[in-house]
Amino acid sequence: MNERTNVEVKTLTIRIPIRLRRRGGRKLIMTPEGATAPARKPSRDETLVKALVRAHRWRRRIESGRAKSITDLAEQERVTDAYVCRLLPLTCLAPDIVEAILDGSRRGSGSPTCWGTGREAWGFSN
Repeated sequence: MNERTNVEVKTLTIRIPIRLRRRGGRKLIMTPEGATAPARKPSRDETLVKALVRAHRWRRRIESGRAKSITDLAEQERVTDAYVCRLLPLTCLAPDIVEAILDGSRRGSGSPTCWGTGREAWGFSN
């Protein structure tokens, strides 16, 4: 038996007068008055934050003796020695750089091993 029910569908349409404009490769939302919408707070790089947290956790495990070496730690974590060696230098970043990473206000490339080169790589001036 094929019964049809009368379903009334109500549609609500909202119109917002905006224009999208490109500036420097980014799209900006232009309000009717011609002003740009406020910039969003920079979002933090969650992958980098996870790597930072993992590196500090691993360092504590090595220092406490729960992992006897980098190789032992890599086996416990089921990752390669090379991966552990790439992340551990993150524990040597200057505190202000770590804070900026956690806030999402700065992003850099690589994983510098000392504070001087760290500042340059992460966009901080000496």
